Amino acid sequence: MNSGFLGLPAPAWQSLALTLRLAATTTAVLAAVGLPIAHWLNTTRCRLAPAVEALVTLPVVLPPTVIGFYMLMVFSPRHAPGSWWRALTGTSLAFSFTGLVIASVFYSLPFAVQPFQAALRAVPKDLLDAGAALGASPRRVWQRLHLPLAWRGIAAGLTLGFAHTLGEFGVVLMIGGSIPGVTKVASIELYDTVQALDYDQAHAFAALLLVMSFALLMAVTLLQRRHNRLLKT
Repeated sequence: MNSGFLGLPAPAWQSLALTLRLAATTTAVLAAVGLPIAHWLNTTRCRLAPAVEALVTLPVVLPPTVIGFYMLMVFSPRHAPGSWWRALTGTSLAFSFTGLVIASVFYSLPFAVQPFQAALRAVPKDLLDAGAALGASPRRVWQRLHLPLAWRGIAAGLTLGFAHTLGEFGVVLMIGGSIPGVTKVASIELYDTVQALDYDQAHAFAALLLVMSFALLMAVTLLQRRHNRLLKT
């Protein structure tokens, strides 16, 4: 196989581009879904909150293949909501990019929601009460005060969610299989390369993913340290 940039062939770069697209899409959805969930879990007195929090945290302890199997069943045209999606769009959720996004959001949710919760809780309540006392509505306090004060912790959670999506294997394999350009992400490309005994290419690709993951985790660490220092001052 002909080598391209950094000694990697075109299919490897295609899978990496797909992975980055998946991670970016998943991160955007995590921001839209995870922040309201984190805020609700921090403030609610609902008796169902522990069950919701346990459900959000479940992917941390549940094997990815178990999550992938049950989501594959749910995405099947024989079951709802897979059958609803098929009737609405004429396509299947399983073995599609949309299915990968939904699975990735569920799988990465705790890695974003837990940092979100910590960041939002760390904002002094006195500041939020002061905003409310000045006549700001709860929504305005949330948008203009709470989120800006917690932005470093929120950014750390989003970065962690992005990094976690980069390393997904079991869930994306069960849901998407290995369709080039559609569902074949970087981790599956690396697995296939090792299976083909092409260790030189596998080493180059693994090293690239290692550097990317390390850089993202360094960013998370720096954001969290700066957030903690600001809270202490």
